[in-house]
Amino acid sequence: MPRTVQCVFLNQELEGLGKPPYPGELGIRIYKNISQQAWQQWLERSVMIINEYQLNSANAEHQQLIEKHLVGFLFNEGDGGSAPQGYKPT
Repeated sequence: MPRTVQCVFLNQELEGLGKPPYPGELGIRIYKNISQQAWQQWLERSVMIINEYQLNSANAEHQQLIEKHLVGFLFNEGDGGSAPQGYKPT
């Protein structure tokens, strides 16, 4: 039987992730509180953020910006999480 979590992003009990998807304490927090469905939504959003801001995930400063958006998007904390200003979906 799959592990379930009370997903704080989607506000319902859903299937959880199989392992922490991110390193450190943030990864554990995501594992305990975010569903597979919400994580998939974050992955889609992260592609948009990386493309719009022309980020390089190997760059430490860019990693911090991506993490800021991750926390803002999934946990509604800080000023990250929203789509980049002026973003228009195709």
